[in-house]
Amino acid sequence: MTNTNATNLRRNLFEYLNSAIEFNDIINVNTKKGNAVILSEQEYNGLMETLYLCSIPGMKKRLEDGLNATIEDCVEFKW
Repeated sequence: MTNTNATNLRRNLFEYLNSAIEFNDIINVNTKKGNAVILSEQEYNGLMETLYLCSIPGMKKRLEDGLNATIEDCVEFKW
């Protein structure tokens, strides 16, 4: 995560945007009224998908079970 203030963001906006897009860097912008976060569209879409999947009842448990499964637990799927 990169931290900057609004003045530096204005001065180097293109570089900060490139960093967010090319390297999935999250830019934290500090202002007098609070902070704002800049992230790539790809990172944002990933966060939204994760929130969606975790909102489905039982899905979080199924995903955790899948992550913890061994190869012996898997069943071959035929199309």
